[in-house]
Amino acid sequence: MDLHSKSTIEAIKAEHNFRLSKSLGQNFITDRGVIEDIVAGCDIGPDDLVIEIGPGIGVLTDAAAEQASQVVAIEIDDKLIPILSQTLAHRDNVRIVHSDVLKTDINEIIREEREAGTFGGNVKILGNLPYYITTPIIMKLLEDGVEAESITIMMQKEVADRIKAAPGSKTYGALSVAVQYYCEIELVTSVPKEVFVPRPKVDSSVLKLTLREEKPVSVQDEKVFFACVRGGFGQRRKTLLNSITGVCGLTKSDARGVLEAAGIDPVRRAETLDMEEFARIANAVYEQETDNNG
Repeated sequence: MDLHSKSTIEAIKAEHNFRLSKSLGQNFITDRGVIEDIVAGCDIGPDDLVIEIGPGIGVLTDAAAEQASQVVAIEIDDKLIPILSQTLAHRDNVRIVHSDVLKTDINEIIREEREAGTFGGNVKILGNLPYYITTPIIMKLLEDGVEAESITIMMQKEVADRIKAAPGSKTYGALSVAVQYYCEIELVTSVPKEVFVPRPKVDSSVLKLTLREEKPVSVQDEKVFFACVRGGFGQRRKTLLNSITGVCGLTKSDARGVLEAAGIDPVRRAETLDMEEFARIANAVYEQETDNNG
């Protein structure tokens, strides 16, 4: 069954009286080359576990299952569960989980599969994410400390550009710093809007996020670090002196002292700072908090 075929998609929709949900951002891939590129980018080994987020009708699931030891597909739409049971019936190494990924403990699923002996290799996460919820899903995976080697995700090109952005660019922001702190980033492929049913208004990109074994900067407290990043970009048109005032209870005088200790010019703006400079600010904030509480 060619699950990427437009005629197959229409036949499945008709048989199951299924309507694509705009609220769930459902767009199905209709290009075999794109499917092959995504799965190749995921670099699946024969002993690996693949956890797929949002399998749709199973087009990526089927391709991943051909290479992986086990695939667990997490789908929120109850109307797609019987469809997946049908389209993936020939695969004995696929488990479908009916759940909202934002409310799902991925590490628990990994532990269950490991205890069941379904895989002995690495964990790869794969997904074609709804545009409206891409960032919350990625940040949940990273902040929860998902026990995976990599996350290969299709997303809106604009979001991918923000994730990859370098200091000084217009798209560089808190999301850039956060994902780059946790991951090494690789562009797998660019995907035009024409290869989806229904056709979205924008193009997509596929990024592979390889989780770092060691973080690129040393921070005393990650919560303080990310508070400084959010504070800086929360008012990105303001100078750092003004934008970090209030972060972790800093007064303007405190903020001035922190920036001086970090060796950062207080008139700079957050978009000009690299990750190491944010780390210096965060560590200075942490030291000040420690002194004040000590």
